[in-house]
Amino acid sequence: MTKDEITRYSRHLILPEVGMSGQLKLKSARVLLVGAGGLGAPVAMYLTAAGVGNLGIVDDDVVDETNLQRQIIHSTTSVGSAKVQSAQMRLAEINPHVRVTTYETHLTSENIREIISDYDVVIDGTDNFPTRYLINDACVFAGKPMVYGSIYRFEGQVSVFDARRGPCYRCLYPEPPPPEMVPGCAEGGVLGVLPGIIGTIQATEAIKLVLEEGDPLVGRLLLLNAFQMSFRELKLPKNPDCPVCGKTPTITDFIDYQGFCGIEPRHPTNTEDDITVGELKAKLDAGESIRVIDVREPLEYEFCHLPAAELIPLDKLPEQVNRLSTAETIVLYCHVGVRSRQAMMFLKTMGFTRVKNLRGGIDAWAKEIDPDMPVY
Repeated sequence: MTKDEITRYSRHLILPEVGMSGQLKLKSARVLLVGAGGLGAPVAMYLTAAGVGNLGIVDDDVVDETNLQRQIIHSTTSVGSAKVQSAQMRLAEINPHVRVTTYETHLTSENIREIISDYDVVIDGTDNFPTRYLINDACVFAGKPMVYGSIYRFEGQVSVFDARRGPCYRCLYPEPPPPEMVPGCAEGGVLGVLPGIIGTIQATEAIKLVLEEGDPLVGRLLLLNAFQMSFRELKLPKNPDCPVCGKTPTITDFIDYQGFCGIEPRHPTNTEDDITVGELKAKLDAGESIRVIDVREPLEYEFCHLPAAELIPLDKLPEQVNRLSTAETIVLYCHVGVRSRQAMMFLKTMGFTRVKNLRGGIDAWAKEIDPDMPVY
């Protein structure tokens, strides 16, 4: 370790639990971070500051203005840039002694084995279930720990899943939920500081794993309600019937779950239940009789809404369904298409056959039809 590094890490070196030997462990550590967004931002910054010598970052997204409220590793000048490139530049400013390797790609069953093979600890900083299950299964197969974190609105969760000495993620959630039941941050929102809290805890757990010190969150799920500022802890036993790490596993290879991430697919295919914003605009311009229903919350409706749209929030739909007629042509929309798909499925069970979901929601309308409409 150089003189400059000794000075930089001096506050670590005087901790008996770290010291020179621990700092050298950090320097030689290889940690993979999947996601350079809300959770990934504090994780990457703190691991870099701590001197984790080799940090890999996987993300195929670009910086959007709506990210800046919480993804503090990025800046206004980074908008439009690849997140991994923006993160790498910021991390180089924090600590030039850390080697940052970027993977501007989407994790799939075809590349995950090769990518994680070079790393000792994998951190889940994603915002979607398909990638989370893929990371979990890869870590079980490779015998590596996965530092898990998730956030939604004012609540967050953290744990360490390591099938060698405790449960894996599938012990808690054996199978993904249905796509239409998974809202993301774009749908439900998230308090900007929440990923900072959860991500910092994830970084702490990763450092403890590298140092082999302390009591990691293996077999424990830490729950945070930031609105009440309360923490709870749940014990997570290993499930002997777990489909991937149990006594007789039924999942022995990777599964690419498609078509659900809490958001509409980037390149969705046409379905008979969908209508595009272009198709809806053409029908409205032609004077066709269409009942346009906004199933978002009142605050969202006040922010922006489609012309002639009526507001019936998703949770109010069952009690207000009598406002609608099965003889009408109905188009439902929300922010990006998740809640409106739930609403459409509900109406179909009630006998509505002339109902469509606006693919991409009002977000697609703003981007493709009305560029003056605010996006959020």
